[in-house]
Amino acid sequence: QVQLVESGGGLVQAGGSLRLSCAASGRTIGTYAMGWFRQAPGKEREFVAAISWSGRNTNYADSVKGRFTISRDNAKITVFLQMNSLKPEDTAVYYCAAGGGGYSISYYNKRSAYDYWGQGTQVTVSS
Repeated sequence: QVQLVESGGGLVQAGGSLRLSCAASGRTIGTYAMGWFRQAPGKEREFVAAISWSGRNTNYADSVKGRFTISRDNAKITVFLQMNSLKPEDTAVYYCAAGGGGYSISYYNKRSAYDYWGQGTQVTVSS
C-alpha cells in the first residue's frame, strides 16, 4: 500500500548539518503518522522523531531535541528530517516509517507503531 524511499544521507563533519527526505508512494488507507528511526552497527533500532498526519504534533528522542527537526509536506507526500549540530554519536542508518491508527503522537515512538518502512540511508558524522 505504501512505499517509502529515503534520501539525503552522507558523510558530514561534526557540527554540520544534513537534511534527510522520505518520499512516499502507492495507495494509502486513512491518515499516517511519519517517523524516523536510526540504527548503528551492533545496536538496536531507536526512535528519533515522529510527526502526526496533520503536521501539528511532533515528538523527539531526548538525544536529538533542539538539534533535529521533523516536518512533512502532505501535498508531495514527503517527510523531512533536518539535522543540525551533528555529533559522531548520530552516525547510523536512518529509516523512515509510516504508521496508521490516528493515535496520539506519543504512541509513535516505538517500532511496533509503524506499518511501513523504508530501506534506510546512511549518515556518517566524522570528528
